[in-house]
Amino acid sequence: MNHYDVIVLGGGNAGLCAALSAREQGARVALLERAPVEQRGGNSAHTGGAFRVAYRGVEDLRELMPDLLDSEIENSDFGSYTQEEFFAELAAQSQYRADPEVLDTVVTEGFATLQWMTRQGVRFMPIFGRQAFKVEGKYKFWGGLTVEVSGGGLGLVEALMRRAERNGVELHYGCRAQRLSRDEQGRWQVECANGQRFSAAGLILATGGFHANLEWRAKYLGPGWDLAKVRGSRYNTGDGIRMAMDIGAAAHGNWSGCHAVFYDVNAPEQGDLNLLNQQKNYFHLGVVVNAEGKRFVDEGLDFRNYTYSGMGAKVLQQPGGIAWQLFDQHSEPLLPDEYRVRQATRIQANTLEELAAKLEGVNVNALLDTLRAYNAAVSREVPFNPAVRDGRSTVGLAIPKSNWANPLERPPFVAYAVTCGITFTFGGLKVNSQAEVIDEEGQVIPGLYAAGELVGNLYYVKYAGGAGLTSGSVLGRIAGAGAAARRLG
Repeated sequence: MNHYDVIVLGGGNAGLCAALSAREQGARVALLERAPVEQRGGNSAHTGGAFRVAYRGVEDLRELMPDLLDSEIENSDFGSYTQEEFFAELAAQSQYRADPEVLDTVVTEGFATLQWMTRQGVRFMPIFGRQAFKVEGKYKFWGGLTVEVSGGGLGLVEALMRRAERNGVELHYGCRAQRLSRDEQGRWQVECANGQRFSAAGLILATGGFHANLEWRAKYLGPGWDLAKVRGSRYNTGDGIRMAMDIGAAAHGNWSGCHAVFYDVNAPEQGDLNLLNQQKNYFHLGVVVNAEGKRFVDEGLDFRNYTYSGMGAKVLQQPGGIAWQLFDQHSEPLLPDEYRVRQATRIQANTLEELAAKLEGVNVNALLDTLRAYNAAVSREVPFNPAVRDGRSTVGLAIPKSNWANPLERPPFVAYAVTCGITFTFGGLKVNSQAEVIDEEGQVIPGLYAAGELVGNLYYVKYAGGAGLTSGSVLGRIAGAGAAARRLG
């Protein structure tokens, strides 16, 4: 038996923040990671590294990004993003089902937590490439997102791992926890598949959701979800959720909901750290059609940050579970790096007729009819502005495009073939604002904490980009401090 003050299960952003926070309090900490060292980092390593955080203006951002240049400030409109806006947007995205106390903690503690992360060696920078468009000579940030980690998700994980190793967190790779229990003294026991056993006063679960569990996806998300590609870590199969529920933790949240995006049709079936950027999230600048040649979503309903996580479910419902995103030279130059990767399934043509003929399996005549009707419906008198909800819409279509509607008429035309890529699931465990796990009787389970994607309190139906890393960091830091305090008791 290996004895510690605190055990953390899971080595992504939430787990690493928890481990560092506990170590900061003087606890002896073990972090158990199911993956081998070369696949470490959980879902966090697969992300773009964006953090949604409230800030009052550029001076706040300078505290998070001390490398911010005067020239960048002069040429940018960073605006502000208040705590009230942050809370209201996440509450609305959840259709007001999110736990208000936990959500308030994430919102109010977000900025201080990111300041703390900079002291752990994380380097933040503006998201110029993905969240800003140049309008009238200035970069304007949109959709509530301004901050990302240098190096993306991999950079985030590597920075936190370096600090964990330097601070004396003991890392155990290839250590898949299988069973939790408590001894007579109330200490937590963790049994791993490799035969190792661990004991600690405080236990933190940060093992992610169950997006990589094919059986659970079909059972809880519904028919067809076993066919989705896994965008994130293949190791997130719901282990932490299952073990906690086995000892009485309450199931909580939107178990039939998930974050799933438009994903390259030829991307690997499982997330691959060597093949990132397979998502295709800038559909709001183009037109999306299915194999029948018909549009099936309002591409411009809102900024992609607020709609992209529901697109995987939409495309999974289409014939063959595939679709095409179409762009012309109005918008193709605005597409970010995820559309430029060598592996992108990209088709180009000089006419719409030629493009339609190249799209395998699509109804060519129906597609051309759809595009003619769409082009004729665009409100051309309204100026196009990708940095705001510009109201440049279509008129008279059964499925409108509410913003950023440009006619497809400037060649060359390009199409990207997409399917469903699942990122994480919304259902999980119930926690309070101190990240303590709640049992089926509504009581705190002593010494048991949870953070990250297995927390079921926050996301229902929709998800706002960048909220996941922020909530994982905030609750992870709180959980680490709380678990470490138990050793004193």
